[in-house]
Amino acid sequence: MAYGPLHPGLHCRLNPQSPLRVWQPQAISHRQQQFNNSTPNNSTINNNHYLCKIKPHNTAAAMEHEHFENQEHEWESNLKVTEGVEGPIQVNPNALERMKRNQQQLMPLEWYVNGILKGDRVALSKAITLVESALPKHQDLAQQIIAACLPHAGKALRLGITGVPGAGKSTFIEALGVHLCNKGQKLAVLAIDPSSQRSKGSILGDKTRMETLSVHPNAYIRPSASAGTLGGVARKTRETIILCEAAGYDTIFVETVGVGQSETAVHSMVDFFLLILISGAGDELQGIKRGIMEMADGIAVNKADGDNVMRANRAAAECRNALHLFPLPESGQETKVLTCSALTGFQIDEVWQMVADHVQAIRDNGYLYKKRAQQDVQMMYDSMDSALKNDFYQNQLVADLLPLVESDVRGQRMSAYIGAQQLLDAYFNILKR
Repeated sequence: MAYGPLHPGLHCRLNPQSPLRVWQPQAISHRQQQFNNSTPNNSTINNNHYLCKIKPHNTAAAMEHEHFENQEHEWESNLKVTEGVEGPIQVNPNALERMKRNQQQLMPLEWYVNGILKGDRVALSKAITLVESALPKHQDLAQQIIAACLPHAGKALRLGITGVPGAGKSTFIEALGVHLCNKGQKLAVLAIDPSSQRSKGSILGDKTRMETLSVHPNAYIRPSASAGTLGGVARKTRETIILCEAAGYDTIFVETVGVGQSETAVHSMVDFFLLILISGAGDELQGIKRGIMEMADGIAVNKADGDNVMRANRAAAECRNALHLFPLPESGQETKVLTCSALTGFQIDEVWQMVADHVQAIRDNGYLYKKRAQQDVQMMYDSMDSALKNDFYQNQLVADLLPLVESDVRGQRMSAYIGAQQLLDAYFNILKR
């Protein structure tokens, strides 16, 4: 048995397996002689310390009790531990297990197809989730669903809406969408949100700007992440359009992320490409530059309200002057420029009339069918590119070689071009076998 110093108010332990048994604190002078006799080689202790009595105990026995200090002893102790209160369960484990089972369970093909053709939003949403999934078993089922729905698609008007960040695309869709739904049209909005290059996540917040449209019975809004896909759209936007058309929606809006001059991928999947601009975003030189301006079928200068009306009219005039320098589009229709205000509803109906007149004109001259045929061919090429890329990265040999080659490139022991060629050669050699 030994004595050791214990500072007032501190819970002192020799080690986690050997708790201290503490006497009731007394002045050091009262037990100074005992301490000196038992520990003659110890250094002098200040008078503001107390003595503690160290006594080994059975560790296995102590494990039977949660707190040693609360046990009864032949001496008194100032150390007491208040027992905690077990908190309530935050998540119902039964509900969590049911949710996991439902997420992992895939329904039969007929359930998805019949639900989509009946306009069931739950079946449509689950089918779109399968289309966007990268899992092979989900992709196989998704392709079967698309093949079954393809004969029932192609009858809707497809409108692509793009513009710079902050141009008011979501607010414009809210105003135009409510206008169309109130007239009895069924509208599907595919809102593409940018994904973070760092966390790979996406807020999917465009729907929050469409409070009225999101609760309208004739509207269906599906936010999707771009997931690194360039061009302002998501990886499976074309397939989603087919499913929405098969579900009975006669108007499809595709809202892109905030884009620049070269993001024109949405043009290859819609009938009308609407560019939303705001005043003060550039001079006539910006309009002369080739890119998104020459791909647009119509331009709407948004936020023409309040003190901004004059600036919006001037921006629209600058766009018209710049468009005169472009050759006539293949559709044979001139690109019109209008001003509007999604906030006040100013000329929203005129913008839709511009879209409807353009689509009717290209339907009459046959360009609409030619354009959709070109889009189907482009979809075939994009599908091949995606399939080859997935097969390359999922190859086991490539997966084994990739970290080694990447390490050599990172350490400047191999150039990036030679590293890429080695991986491709290994992949092609497997295909030749």
